[in-house]
Amino acid sequence: MNPVLFTPFPDAGYRVGPGEPLLLLAGPCVLESENLAREVAQETKAVCARLGVQYVFKASFDKANRTSIRSFRGPGLLKGLAMLARIREEMQVPVVSDIHEAIQARPAAEVLDIIQIPAFLCRQTDLLVAAAKTGKPVNVKKGQFVAPWDMEHVVGKLHEAGSTKILLTERGSSFGYNNLVVDMRSLQIMRKLCPVIFDGTHSVQLPGGSGSCSGGQREFIPLLTKAAMAAGIDGLFLEVHPDPDRALCDGPNSLALKDLEPLLTRLLRIREAVA
Repeated sequence: MNPVLFTPFPDAGYRVGPGEPLLLLAGPCVLESENLAREVAQETKAVCARLGVQYVFKASFDKANRTSIRSFRGPGLLKGLAMLARIREEMQVPVVSDIHEAIQARPAAEVLDIIQIPAFLCRQTDLLVAAAKTGKPVNVKKGQFVAPWDMEHVVGKLHEAGSTKILLTERGSSFGYNNLVVDMRSLQIMRKLCPVIFDGTHSVQLPGGSGSCSGGQREFIPLLTKAAMAAGIDGLFLEVHPDPDRALCDGPNSLALKDLEPLLTRLLRIREAVA
């Protein structure tokens, strides 16, 4: 398995894979406001600089798969990409967001450094092909309903469409109704295909578990991320928010921004110990 290489800025080359610095995709679930996004990006960038972590700001411009039609979805494609472009330029951080339709791939690629495929859509061939053809790195979240060994077919679709910069993200598997469980074996299985990221916040989500919205158990974020780091991963995905209880989306499974540096510090010690 070769590392994924990309250069978001002329003086910033990222290498993701075994033996490379940890990659962190972190930010609020959705673009609530530009000021909040800027606050999270600025603080997280500073934390990562202190700890030697490669940072990519993440936030969705549209959450198209919310439980309720009344749930907050975000600013949408055009406004959201414009916000992400400003965050990228002002903060000098790469950005990642998810696309839900093939037609979104081209405009998204004009702004994003990594294109993300949501877990529910990880088998959608047209979406994968459109993302691959942009030439940008593609991060695919493993579906809650997909076995880790079956992600080989997802990677195969991307390869056939010309992509050589592929990341896979584990975010838990459906375990009965409104619950997820993480099979740590999946990290090693998928890592034979390409670099693997562990989503430490969606893995503690309780899908649809709060009636008209999803619930979550953020108290288990440290437990699962430490286990994943010990099992061996190349990157970490975290939804972070200054005040998770007031977040407009996925607050119950988001990490408080103030807790990010202490958690990363512990995780890096584990990573060094098992290297």
